[in-house]
Amino acid sequence: MTFDPTATVARIVTEHPAAARVFHKHGIDYCCHGDVPLKQACLDARIDADAILVELTTAIAQSQPAEREDVRALSTAALVARIIDRHHAYLRRALPYIAPIMTKVAQVHGPKDAHLRELEETFRTLAASLLPHLDEEEQVLFPLLMAGRPDPEVLRPELALMMTDHLEVGELLARIRSLTGGFTTPEWGCNTYRVLMSELEALEGDILRHVHLENHVLAPRFEARPQRAA
Repeated sequence: MTFDPTATVARIVTEHPAAARVFHKHGIDYCCHGDVPLKQACLDARIDADAILVELTTAIAQSQPAEREDVRALSTAALVARIIDRHHAYLRRALPYIAPIMTKVAQVHGPKDAHLRELEETFRTLAASLLPHLDEEEQVLFPLLMAGRPDPEVLRPELALMMTDHLEVGELLARIRSLTGGFTTPEWGCNTYRVLMSELEALEGDILRHVHLENHVLAPRFEARPQRAA
């Protein structure tokens, strides 16, 4: 399989969902800053582009059936339902589950690792940002998108708000990744610490897939032809 070197990372993930795993592994943002050509994204991340191409080819060749689905073929109603059922529901479960684990690790190991206090604060900021964002989408934005012919003057600021929220979330996720050294458990870390790192990494991965769907599959339908939204 060959890739167009001018293709953006967002487009690659849209066409080949399995590519998300490769980009996530290497910390390449295919969501909020996904409109970057693959070659440039590799340069920015200081990663060998040829090696990434090999990983992408392997991941796509070995992808599971669910990773081969073309989500662009879903109706707007079906796509919104998927975002809510899979990603919003996950966040509503995961955030309150992770919070006490985060607090415990910060309390126990904070004296040894000063970064843990900042990590806890960043996680709390992330949760406080995400939960109202989910409500706004479910109660305001998504009903607008499924209205058939949404008023562009009403829809435009809602889409802009979604994108702004996503940028903030992306920055917080990047901060969490940095503070954890890529979700690494130190040698002295206990089992609870390992669970926390695993949960935070899973949280990041799901949010990235979630935001990608909204930024690069859902929103473009309305930015391009809002009067003909399905």
